[in-house]
Amino acid sequence: MTVTDGTLLGGRVIYRQPATGHRSGIEPVLLAASVTARRGAYVLEGGSGAGAGLLCLAARVAGVIGIGVEIAAEPLACAEANAAANNAVTLRFVAGDLTDAALELGQIRQFDHAIANPPWHPPGTMSPDTTRELARRAPKSVFANWATALASRVRHHGSLTMVLPAAALPEALAAITAAGCGSVGIFPFWPKPGAAAKLVLVRAVKNGRGPCRLLGGLVLHNPDGSFTPAAEAILRHGEALSWNNAD
Repeated sequence: MTVTDGTLLGGRVIYRQPATGHRSGIEPVLLAASVTARRGAYVLEGGSGAGAGLLCLAARVAGVIGIGVEIAAEPLACAEANAAANNAVTLRFVAGDLTDAALELGQIRQFDHAIANPPWHPPGTMSPDTTRELARRAPKSVFANWATALASRVRHHGSLTMVLPAAALPEALAAITAAGCGSVGIFPFWPKPGAAAKLVLVRAVKNGRGPCRLLGGLVLHNPDGSFTPAAEAILRHGEALSWNNAD
């Protein structure tokens, strides 16, 4: 396996990932910033890849206890190496299919938070890179399967958060509701001022009964293509994403 070495959060997180196949973007960093976890909280990540999401969360919230589930061997190996390189002793990455009900995660039975950046690209010409295909292509009923798997391991009133393309909202919201989660908050990311949102965070509460809310969101880029100060604060400086007092 050929890897590339880099960093996240402006150098706070050492980050190695496979040189080919699916490569991490800003999605797992934004996802990590959205988790309202405290020290000692249990966090489950589905499809953790090379570990960017949990690593960024652990860099912001010391003492979180995280388990990442990854089906592909190469990013999993990188995640384990990244945890060691960052001395992230409270994080663990395991091989497996998130949707397998028999998946063994050790002694943790209920998590406070579950997060995921599920594969969402529709079926098309298959990539010769198996790892890339697994990370990007959405099998039939992907959102229903992932929402059910994640919600089943979340405690009462724990949170389930996914980062998704805006086009996937109808299917994802139906899946999250069917999995027993409510009090949904939708947080859009606008590429530039005045542009339509292409990416959203969806957060729901296990057994929540509150209304669905469309939140204030965040503009990612200035007109010149640079990150806005609010986006820089999250992506470079590791600050938490503000849910606009929605908690």
